[in-house]
Amino acid sequence: MEYFILILLGIPLLAFFVTLIIPKQEEYAIAAVVKTATGINFLLAIIFTIKWILNGAVNLHFNEFTILTSGHYSFYINLYADKLTFTFLLFGSLLTFLIGIFSQRYLHRESGYKRFFNVFLFFVFGFVLILFSGNFETMFIGWEILGISSFLLIAFYRERYLPVKNAVKVFSIYRIGDVGLILAMWMSHHLWGQNIAFYELDTIKGLHDTLVTHSSEATIIAILVFITASVKSAMFPFSSWLPRAMEGPTPSSAVFYGSLSVHIGAFLMLRTIHYWEDQFVVKIIIGSVGLLTFVLSNFTARVQSSIKSQIGYASIAQIGIIFIEIAAGLEVVALIHITANAFYRTYQLLISPSIVTYKIREQFYHFVPFKKTIEDSWPKRIEYTLYSLSIREWNLDSSMYRYWWVPLKKFGNLMTFLSIKRVAFFFIPVFGVGLILLSTYASMPPFYLHLLPILYGGLGMLMVLKAFTERRSVLTSWSLVIMNQAFILLAIAFNEHLSVLELSTFLSGVIISGIIGVLAIRRLKKLEKSVKLNAFYGHVYEHPKIALVFLLACLGLAGFPITPTFIGEDLLFSHIKENQLLLASMVAFSFVIDGIALIRIYSRVFLGPHIKTYHDVAKRSS
Repeated sequence: MEYFILILLGIPLLAFFVTLIIPKQEEYAIAAVVKTATGINFLLAIIFTIKWILNGAVNLHFNEFTILTSGHYSFYINLYADKLTFTFLLFGSLLTFLIGIFSQRYLHRESGYKRFFNVFLFFVFGFVLILFSGNFETMFIGWEILGISSFLLIAFYRERYLPVKNAVKVFSIYRIGDVGLILAMWMSHHLWGQNIAFYELDTIKGLHDTLVTHSSEATIIAILVFITASVKSAMFPFSSWLPRAMEGPTPSSAVFYGSLSVHIGAFLMLRTIHYWEDQFVVKIIIGSVGLLTFVLSNFTARVQSSIKSQIGYASIAQIGIIFIEIAAGLEVVALIHITANAFYRTYQLLISPSIVTYKIREQFYHFVPFKKTIEDSWPKRIEYTLYSLSIREWNLDSSMYRYWWVPLKKFGNLMTFLSIKRVAFFFIPVFGVGLILLSTYASMPPFYLHLLPILYGGLGMLMVLKAFTERRSVLTSWSLVIMNQAFILLAIAFNEHLSVLELSTFLSGVIISGIIGVLAIRRLKKLEKSVKLNAFYGHVYEHPKIALVFLLACLGLAGFPITPTFIGEDLLFSHIKENQLLLASMVAFSFVIDGIALIRIYSRVFLGPHIKTYHDVAKRSS
């Protein structure tokens, strides 16, 4: 049975690498690889499920291999399969197979044909990895893959302004969920004293007693997991990102935001149900947010002028009900609801272009006034207020911008004094002093051991905030992100001793990615006169290879699972004690803004309408 799981994971990953080497003009070959890979995965999913049922439908658990062990910390790949896994696997593999077939003709002669299927296969691999994840560490790899796949597909029409802008916006919200999962892993590690596997939650002795005696830690874990799930499933107050994610091609909207990715939040809540099923307050929170999401999304869906937005909000409303079912302990009902909603929304999105054409013709020749609704019987003031709030999407998007992004931008803009020269002449010596103090760690008074992690963590936050708001120099923003990583590492080193292995694990990815990014920027500056961050420059048109290299450097520096820094971030959190919420929040905040700042740099330099006027430029409102 273990080989089935490895094959199901290996096929989409192998197909991804195969499509990378196929020339972009060979549409038939690319489509053949995609259809073969997704078709085989669907057949194997059926065979695997039948074999699992015949063997007694027992839960499967495989501890594959340990990537890193350092003291009490162990990062290992763990695979797990139960009824939840097989349910998602069956409908997920069928939908990816059908969408792969549909996309072959739908995207025919698109300039990004190959790029779409590259990202599509990468997404399939990440999705299957999440389904078979046996612990938080393994799941987080797939979680990150889904996040970057979403960004790339929303920005598929990268010559337009709005798709790129919305892709950055969605990725920014995703980062909040990513760090929520990191903090849940951190608190879980301290609660159990180890990196616990999901199968142990079913069998571990004294699970209930542990959660009762450590109720505050268990509640924090449950809330962090719920925040992560809410972000991915577009629950309140994060609902506004889903319609904006529909900027990508219709097939990507179907597979991501109609069927699979948007239901991963519900999957996470079902997978971790043993953490919170006995916590009444947490269940009330989940159910209440689900109900609020259902009500607000239902009203919003009815006033949308875009068919994709209508379907998106209708799907969110159903997911709100699914979360209520999960909170009520109705796991089987929730799984049936998830499957039905996934198929129905996929069907709606795939036929939406045809429906729009049909409706336009029908209204032109056979116009019928709308019938009265139940709202028409309400007082007009209430009716008009609800309509106004619904058409503005309950101000969720503007409120997040006003109360989250604007304060960050204002604070970052206050630090105009931070430049390359001042970083070199002031902050690098401060970092050097920190290294000298670190050498006296054993004889340092306890007061300083408590103060220095907060001090250096705060300096790191200042740097990444400036990197996030920098609009002039690309190198300044890039260098500040690297310095932030260095200061965060120093803050953790003051907090608890780090071994050479732990230091090299985190720094190897930072150093390599940082150098590659600097070289890519310098190469681009030699070829182009202007490389700034005050607009979208669209340099991917003429420099696609540099854009690809720089994107990989951004992902490596942000802790994406292509360098050891990915493990290093989790490793750093293991050296923060459970009562150090301030330090943990500062480190988590830095990692959130790091990723957003890096994607912002990449998007502004390489995506969007090309700065040169001899290229076709899409209208800003397209």
